[in-house]
Amino acid sequence: MQPANPLSMLPEAAAYLSEADKNAFARAYQYSATAHEGQFRKGGAPYITHPLAVAEILASWHLDGQTLIAALLHDVVEDTGISTEEIAREFGKSVAQLVDGVTKLDKIHFEDKAQAQAENFRKMLLAMARDVRVILIKLADRLHNMRTLDAMQAEKVSRIAQETLEIYAPIANRLGLNKVYQELEDIAFVHLHPNRYKVIEKAVKSARGNRKEIVDKITTAIEAKLLGCKIPAKIRGREKHLYSIYRKMQEKHLAFSEVFDIYGFRIVVEDERSCYLTLGALHALYKPIPGKFKDYIAIPKPNGYQSLHTTLFGPYGAPLEVQIRTQEMHRIAEAGVASHWLYKTGDTSLSEVQRKTHQWMQSLLDIQADSRDSAEFLEHIKVDLFPDEVYVFTPKGRIVALPRGATAVDFAYNVHTDVGNHCVGAKINGEFMPLSTPLKNGDRVEILTSESARPNPAWAHFAHTGKARAHIRSALKNTHRHESEQLGEQLLIQAIRALGHADISEHQWEHHQKENGRSRIDTLADIGLGKKLAFVVARQLLTQDHDTLARSQTGPMLIRGAEGIAVRLGKCCRPIPGDPIIGQIKKDHGLVIHTHDCTQVRHYRDDPEKWVDVAWSAELDKLFEVGIRIIVANQRGVLAKVASAIANEGSDIDNVHMEEEAGAYTSLYFTVSVQNRLHLARLMRALRGLPEVIRLQRLKSKSEEQRAHGA
Repeated sequence: MQPANPLSMLPEAAAYLSEADKNAFARAYQYSATAHEGQFRKGGAPYITHPLAVAEILASWHLDGQTLIAALLHDVVEDTGISTEEIAREFGKSVAQLVDGVTKLDKIHFEDKAQAQAENFRKMLLAMARDVRVILIKLADRLHNMRTLDAMQAEKVSRIAQETLEIYAPIANRLGLNKVYQELEDIAFVHLHPNRYKVIEKAVKSARGNRKEIVDKITTAIEAKLLGCKIPAKIRGREKHLYSIYRKMQEKHLAFSEVFDIYGFRIVVEDERSCYLTLGALHALYKPIPGKFKDYIAIPKPNGYQSLHTTLFGPYGAPLEVQIRTQEMHRIAEAGVASHWLYKTGDTSLSEVQRKTHQWMQSLLDIQADSRDSAEFLEHIKVDLFPDEVYVFTPKGRIVALPRGATAVDFAYNVHTDVGNHCVGAKINGEFMPLSTPLKNGDRVEILTSESARPNPAWAHFAHTGKARAHIRSALKNTHRHESEQLGEQLLIQAIRALGHADISEHQWEHHQKENGRSRIDTLADIGLGKKLAFVVARQLLTQDHDTLARSQTGPMLIRGAEGIAVRLGKCCRPIPGDPIIGQIKKDHGLVIHTHDCTQVRHYRDDPEKWVDVAWSAELDKLFEVGIRIIVANQRGVLAKVASAIANEGSDIDNVHMEEEAGAYTSLYFTVSVQNRLHLARLMRALRGLPEVIRLQRLKSKSEEQRAHGA
């Protein structure tokens, strides 16, 4: 039976909604109840009880009328066939958009489980970035579903609980919905590990009795101290929720008694000034543990959380963890983003907390734009959902919050994408430091840039934030494509000339695009990446017969060794200028340069479409790595003599290691940088002139080095 006034079941909403919103809510309830008539939950209750329960949860967070109405209607489109257009006509465009946003999160189905999870995650976060109320409705929906999970089939329970633990709970935590986060984790825990849950629950109840006396004594001591300082305060002991105890035991390999030996207290005072006075009073009462103080009032967490945290040496030898906050801070700590994201008519101003939350959510859109697929997006964003923040400063004193482990390059991309893409170094606390330097709390960071600088592939290995990694990969992908286009153009020109033609007309390119559906630039990039063969494309463009192929009509392509991603030197043979070389077209790798005698290209020599005639350019602008093995007599100072000889020939040593041989000899393995084969020959001559050198050998590949090790 439907209640005459549905708001009688939501007294909190009735207290703050306007009369217009109350009337719209009652109308939406009747509309939803009629639409869901005859439908029942798995537990047997009428279906309308679910949307009403979702609205009740949202009302406890004091969400606006539009959100509560959308909560009542959130399953109508999916379950009853009513369109979003009809909802827009009945309840307005904003409500319809919220319902549509929630509905779309439930509509995705994939065969691949991992892809499905990643795609759902991506859709959810992007919906949240556009309107945070969508995810608040979804979280309330998931919370009620978790509370009624016992009615579900056993095989679904485990999947839903795991998804909640991996996706919904972290989002609730990131948005500062502390109570929701803890409840979702605990319910998921009881369904995923029922026996472990029971054991920890029993242990907590058992330990609670022993602890009560200690907690009461500490509370009395704190109350007396604050009363003496004339600081009005509410003090209560706090316990960790069960899943956090379990997680701490797992992560730190602790026994239950070690986790539960920590006493937690929360002190709520009247104003910010009282927070700091309380901190001083506590530090006078109990000794603070060094390094265990955090000021989240001066530097709030990105989700708006504010409190002073301190850990003290307790009267019984156990540590006391204390949180000190105002009533307003406590409200935000419990309700998170929901507490300050009320959609008020005409209120367009954003608080600092709202601005930061909005900034983080908008960064999701940036990461999405630079991610190739859902799995990559999920990989990038997970680090931002499990942050242990570090707070650093810009040169002008602005505070920047980054996940722990973030480096200077993460800071650069946090400032601006262009700053990240053009950074060359960093000054941390006034000292020049590498971009890979991990940042610490309180660091002052200045990024040095250059217009000519471009992202380095190595950055992806030490970039920590999703935003930085996504932008680096995107920039490298664009650079790779540009180089692939240039290489493809060179290869195509070579192929066209080999067929006895000078160039391709615009008409021929237009015809080719119509026939193949690929633009000129795409075709050139495909050739450069080895996805298409230059001579095949040339024949298609010229419509020439295969017999006209003749390599002798074109000269070799010139290689400088510094082209970049689209032209690579083979690691299997490590060619240097002066070595006879050949170019191998390799799919998705572009043009790979090998020596003529490299085993990797031996079987390609008879297939002219798989290789390209190349030669070293006279203008070489880089040094080339070469591996050499030197067998020397065991004598004092021999390594220094060899290194000195290498340096005297103008060669840098990139790497060195040694291995003792049988008898009185040692093998020295050097990786050195040389200009060309002549430079290497001079170096080898100089080394052979050393009386301690018994044998000398150039190692062309890693496998040769390994064989030499075994020699």
